Amino acid sequence: MGIFSRLHDIINSNITAMLDKAENPEKIIRLVIQEMEDTLVEVRSDAARTIAEKKKLQRRMDQMQHEIREWQRKAELALSKEREDLARAALKEKHSLENAVASMDKELEILESQLLQLNQDTGKLQKKLDDAKARHKTMMMKHNTVSGRLRTREKLHDSRIDDALSRFETVEQKMEHMEGKVEAYDIGRDPSLHDQFAELEAEDIIEDELSKLKSRLSEDKQ
Repeated sequence: MGIFSRLHDIINSNITAMLDKAENPEKIIRLVIQEMEDTLVEVRSDAARTIAEKKKLQRRMDQMQHEIREWQRKAELALSKEREDLARAALKEKHSLENAVASMDKELEILESQLLQLNQDTGKLQKKLDDAKARHKTMMMKHNTVSGRLRTREKLHDSRIDDALSRFETVEQKMEHMEGKVEAYDIGRDPSLHDQFAELEAEDIIEDELSKLKSRLSEDKQ
């Protein structure tokens, strides 16, 4: 079973269970992201193990290639000494090692194919994970904005605000009533000595400005 098939089954199973419990959508998305992250860690661990197996197999093959060359050298030495029996035995060992190397070479091809597939799966999964995180971030931003607007609308329609404004208006009316009382005390009262002198000074200032204005207009006509 491929990693995406396994991931699909795991996510579907968990999501079905959460939907049965009426979980919120944001929590479900976080679960999907978590499952993808866990799977990515697992895939990378598999890749690390496969790489280690490949290196181990490669070292063993290199060692056996060295042994093959050594048996070839021994076979040639035996023939040079006219020991055909030893040469034949050396060639048998060489042939046995060559068969083993050929078998290992097939195993190496399988491991390389697995690594290629793991690398492709890792790239695809990482891309899907990045996309899921970006969409989750966008969704959360929208959720926060909508939640804020909803709270504002709820407050605007909250009867407590209307009650507070109504009380504020009552306080304003009381203040206006108190101001009216203060002004009522001044109605019909004779002006104080200070007020009378202030009025005389104001009259002098006005008369002076009026005189200057008449003079300037008279000069303009001439």
